[in-house]
Amino acid sequence: CSSDLAKDCAVTLSLRLTDGHGGVLDDGRRPVAYLHGGYDNLFPKLEAALEGQPVGQQVRVHLTVDDAFGPRDESLVRTIPKSEFPPGVKVGGVLRGTGDDGAEHDFHVMKIKGPVVHLDGNHPWAGRELQVTAKVLAVRDASSEEIAHRHVHGDGGHHH
Repeated sequence: CSSDLAKDCAVTLSLRLTDGHGGVLDDGRRPVAYLHGGYDNLFPKLEAALEGQPVGQQVRVHLTVDDAFGPRDESLVRTIPKSEFPPGVKVGGVLRGTGDDGAEHDFHVMKIKGPVVHLDGNHPWAGRELQVTAKVLAVRDASSEEIAHRHVHGDGGHHH
């Protein structure tokens, strides 16, 4: 990979995300590692902008709702009786469940009101346009294990 991003490079980035109104969603202080080359570890439009970039390069990309986390799906907003709620989970927690489409989703606990728990299976940033500023911090050859697993291991990456 030398110092330029190409397929099968393990890349470490600083990612600053703001919404369409300039509100900061992620300040970019925590580095993010991903496997470059179409492994679905990063938004495709952002990955395309990073292709061939050297260490130290910064790119800015506007992501529409469809380029980012997609539109909100109101069928993923649920309420369940508090009696069915697992002990120890609080507002801000996440529960794994099945959506109307039969697919597994993470449901975020939004509020608990009386005998009812309100859940939302949408990504918290679904329905938002994003401005992404990405700075390439490091590039290295990915290991054969990382390529087989389709993600980067270690600092800023996936831990098994």
